[in-house]
Amino acid sequence: MSSPTAGGGPVRDPAQRGAVSLRGVTKRFGDTTAVDQVDLDVRPREFISLLGPSGCGKTTTLRMVSGFERPDEGRVIISGADTTDVPPHRRRVNTVFQSYALFEHMRVAENVAFGLKVKRQDRETISTKVAQALDLVRLGELAERYPAQLSGGQRQRVALARAVVNQPEVLLLDEPLSALDLKLRQAMRHELGRLHTELGMTFIFVTHDQQEAITMSDRIAVMDQGRIHQLGTPTEIYERPASRFVADFIGETNLLDVTLVGTEEGAATVRTPSGEVIGRVQVEGARTGGECVLAVRPQRVVVVAEVAPEPQDCTLFGGVLVDLLFLGDATRATVRLPDGSELVAVRHNEAGTHPFGMLRPGDRVKVGWLHEAACLLDR
Repeated sequence: MSSPTAGGGPVRDPAQRGAVSLRGVTKRFGDTTAVDQVDLDVRPREFISLLGPSGCGKTTTLRMVSGFERPDEGRVIISGADTTDVPPHRRRVNTVFQSYALFEHMRVAENVAFGLKVKRQDRETISTKVAQALDLVRLGELAERYPAQLSGGQRQRVALARAVVNQPEVLLLDEPLSALDLKLRQAMRHELGRLHTELGMTFIFVTHDQQEAITMSDRIAVMDQGRIHQLGTPTEIYERPASRFVADFIGETNLLDVTLVGTEEGAATVRTPSGEVIGRVQVEGARTGGECVLAVRPQRVVVVAEVAPEPQDCTLFGGVLVDLLFLGDATRATVRLPDGSELVAVRHNEAGTHPFGMLRPGDRVKVGWLHEAACLLDR
């Protein structure tokens, strides 16, 4: 016997339970296109993040999955069934909102039980499921408190318990941690990861915080102007960004304007505006020449004294150290190149040593990176 889908019909393939597919989804508000021809496949039981700046279309995309917005074009498929025209209350999805949306006049247990009562489940079933949901979020002892008596993190966990008590196939999370302070956000990241593992359901998480997406997600969809710029694992997104926007948005990145000289076996040779030739730059696909952008993370940049031996497997060229900034757990060095552009290097601090040795601002240095640490992007 097949299990029910988000749309109330049978799942043709039980292995698709919790899968979400968007096919050419577009949403307009007047003359503004909020989501523009988005295609996305979310795997069953995957934790995927929609990441991007404010106004990029990520929340609108989530609302089309939940049913609170209907796409102007395209289809929404949940657990193998076309759910585009199915109303929100008939979809096997639940949403955790940024505002928590708790009923202030109800106790914690009553908030969690609300959806079960709407579905007219019997009192014993409701009591059992509420207890299980509160235990899952570690709030069983607070069942009789009111939301006003809870901390922000506790209120967030009540909202999570209320969302999962109905056992949805997909849990949608719309920036649920943005109202919390830094330490609480970090703690809740671990809680969400634990819940995802224990529940075994699909999580679609909306955030503008790169660190949240990188630390929690199986895959990340980076969005801007209503489109997905890149979909990949956190490592792929960080190490091999597909565009200048992705490279610049995800963490700190050095971006140098360069000219492509040639390519061979997936590696490129480029020339900087001041004439330095840099080889072994990672490049995807065929390129025939022209203006490009070289991207390299600060953690991959090497800075050594001008007279120091050149490290093995490293391309270095000359510059001037213009700044050293102590960040607590790391030190940030800025090197100015002959053409006026700058490269940033970041090194972790270790007790009793300076990550950049005896170098001081004003020193002439050699700067570069290990071969294959940089990648080439369209300008």
